[in-house]
Amino acid sequence: MNTNRDLLLKLAYKLSYSAQKLLALVLLALICRANASPLFEDDTILAINLTGPFSTLIEEEKNRAELPFVLRADDVEHLIKVRVRGKSRTRVCDFPPLRLGFSEKNSEQTVFAGQTKLKLVAHCKDDSAAQANILEEYAAYKIFNLISDVSYKVRLVQITYHDTDGRMREETFVRTGFLIESASELADRVGGEPVRITGVSLSSLDTAQAAAVFVFQYLIGNTDWSLVTAEADDTCCHNIDLFDIGSRRFLVPYDFDLSGLENARYARPDSSLGISRVTQRRYRGYCISSGALSDAISAIAGQKNDILRVLTRVPGLPEKNVEAGKKYLDDFFVKTDDVERLARSFERRCL
Repeated sequence: MNTNRDLLLKLAYKLSYSAQKLLALVLLALICRANASPLFEDDTILAINLTGPFSTLIEEEKNRAELPFVLRADDVEHLIKVRVRGKSRTRVCDFPPLRLGFSEKNSEQTVFAGQTKLKLVAHCKDDSAAQANILEEYAAYKIFNLISDVSYKVRLVQITYHDTDGRMREETFVRTGFLIESASELADRVGGEPVRITGVSLSSLDTAQAAAVFVFQYLIGNTDWSLVTAEADDTCCHNIDLFDIGSRRFLVPYDFDLSGLENARYARPDSSLGISRVTQRRYRGYCISSGALSDAISAIAGQKNDILRVLTRVPGLPEKNVEAGKKYLDDFFVKTDDVERLARSFERRCL
């Protein structure tokens, strides 16, 4: 089965260079469905209960210690390890993002089959605006799923938290969050492998994917990313993961909480960018083929209706946020009426 999958992948990526792009996309779609995890096959909200020493976990977040928790979903209990993850959000959030560690053996025949480490994007602040922000960030991931198959899948979860320490303001509380597909699962799904390097050469990149990422980041108004090593990191890149598929290197973006689409109350752009609000778009793509940029703009513009529809299909996203998000995205689509002009403006600002 793996041999056949590899042969199909090689054929698909070879064909993507030729005029037979449609067949390549069909083959890739079939492969992705065949290798999908049960956790990310469904778009319905997954209800889970998470019980453990949350007070201790948050108080000692700098230590990043893994603590024992019990996760219950679909009437099945999982003994897992939980630790705090993330950087900037731990500084601004009252409740941090988490990493859930599963035993692959003990999760067989469950919705978490095949999972070992999962990122949980939690509610950050304890108010309705923060809950809406979670749903808007989830929507950003779903939008990029439309743009590229080489992207992180996500699953909404309604979490009942229970603090066994008993020192939190509420011992039991319910909030919405979402889970992010692991890098290893994405790599397996697309027939590639994750790459950890100190720097990336533009010549090594899949040009079409890179252009799609650059335009997508501009679409959602996200400037919190780069292809250089982030502060305190020893590998490339900032909020971008790298994957090798065949002979090409693919960029996969993540973390969109500082985007204009989400417009979180704590979000501030980097002062060096010359913008005062995250809702102000600033192109931060790198200098690549102008033809690739034009193609990416045209392809994304052609998906306008599907992209706008993502917001309307996010469960629980307030109508005012839906309308504000659609208006924000539509401001980009207005510019795509003249693709070449927009591409030239990007080229003038490219890094």
